[in-house]
Amino acid sequence: MAYLKIKGNDLKKAGVPSGPLAGLAVAIAKRHFRKEDYDRFLTDLATVSKFPEKFVENVVWETYANKLVSQQIIEETQKEIPLNEAAAPSKVWGGKGIEPGALNQMDIALHLPVTHSGALMPDAHQGYGLPIGGVLGVKNAVIPYGVGMDIGCRMCLSVYPIAPSFFKSDSTNLKEMLKENSRFGKNVFDDPDGDHEILERKEFKEMKILRGLKDKAHKQLGSSGSGNHFVEFGIVDITERDNEMGLAMGSYFSLLTHSGSRGFGARIAQHYTKVAMARTNLPKQAKHLAWLSLDTEEGMEYWIAMNLAGDYASACHHDIHKRMARSLGEQPLAMVENHHNFAWKEKAADGTELIVHRKGATPAGKGVLGIIPGSMTEPGFIVRGKGDPSSLNSASHGAGRRMSRTKAKASFTKKELRQLLGKKGVTLIGGGLDEAPGAYKDIREVMDYQMGLVDVLGTFQPKIVRMDKG
Repeated sequence: MAYLKIKGNDLKKAGVPSGPLAGLAVAIAKRHFRKEDYDRFLTDLATVSKFPEKFVENVVWETYANKLVSQQIIEETQKEIPLNEAAAPSKVWGGKGIEPGALNQMDIALHLPVTHSGALMPDAHQGYGLPIGGVLGVKNAVIPYGVGMDIGCRMCLSVYPIAPSFFKSDSTNLKEMLKENSRFGKNVFDDPDGDHEILERKEFKEMKILRGLKDKAHKQLGSSGSGNHFVEFGIVDITERDNEMGLAMGSYFSLLTHSGSRGFGARIAQHYTKVAMARTNLPKQAKHLAWLSLDTEEGMEYWIAMNLAGDYASACHHDIHKRMARSLGEQPLAMVENHHNFAWKEKAADGTELIVHRKGATPAGKGVLGIIPGSMTEPGFIVRGKGDPSSLNSASHGAGRRMSRTKAKASFTKKELRQLLGKKGVTLIGGGLDEAPGAYKDIREVMDYQMGLVDVLGTFQPKIVRMDKG
């Protein structure tokens, strides 16, 4: 069979990219077409070059078609995706107390092509990607950095049938109880408290990245992170007669914990953030807001892993509370648990199906219970959501930082912290100046800003607080 003599301009006219694909087209011509088939070859080549996905299983063209599809995918992901000129609708609560950096981050997020609407809570401050306190509703996509590194971080409150006077009669034992039943940072339990059912979830077997993280998840089960995470005893005052907890108005001895999915969740966040940034090429100022479509394999993988990490964070809290209940010899009368740093499938007020990201923001749908903490000396608030659609059914997740950890360390002294703790009647085990109460906004002002978002059912006043390095 006489070989075809292929002209470079003819390949170009047929839509063949220069480089290896041109050489592959020539090889196919020599292998499968006669000299007199030149015109047919060029016609077929042009069709395959235009619609390669239709020829990925064609005997003659499959190699060329598959490589062209792969190249197009790479080129598409490398192409910078422009931000929208107009921002999506949003609303800000407590704007006077929110730093410009957080407002700017929220503004960038509102210009993403996938964004439907957003909201910024009164505890907001600057973070990475979406600001802490940011709520973002997007269409059919999930943003790993819109969820955050500590996936499913949450609060969990147990209210016991024990009088607050217990603090005076048994404070020494209570401090030892906190030390015995809680671990922070790299200091984990040598023998986690039993084999929790979370470790038997099928996702650990079905997803490669999760299989590699199962040992870490098991090792850190029932422990808490560092930073602002805590396990603390305090006094709950129920001030609302009609409450979903079934508690009579009055004061109760209580346990409050704050932590997330530990290194397990962080590894998931790191991995899929890299995947998202590789697939979704955004302008420099928006690169940390790269998303994964839920129509893609990677998007669904992240969604499954995120939900498992959230359930794992809950399991860690329940393990701590189980230990404490056993040591106290009492079962709680009520438990309130809510989480942030997560994405939920919800409907907007206009009926649009959304993925609502709450990075450092609490779900506050109508009738949804939650606990919004203050600081180690200031009260937290037990709340019931009002379901305000303009906030995407959200509220703050705490008081929010008003200064960075570095600035806090430079602004306060250990003596000042000890004096404040003594004045407030709070015992601190561990912790550091970066978590000094003055590093946080006034929780009462934050709550005043969001009176339209939640009803207050009661308060939690810390009395004995344990944090990392304690």
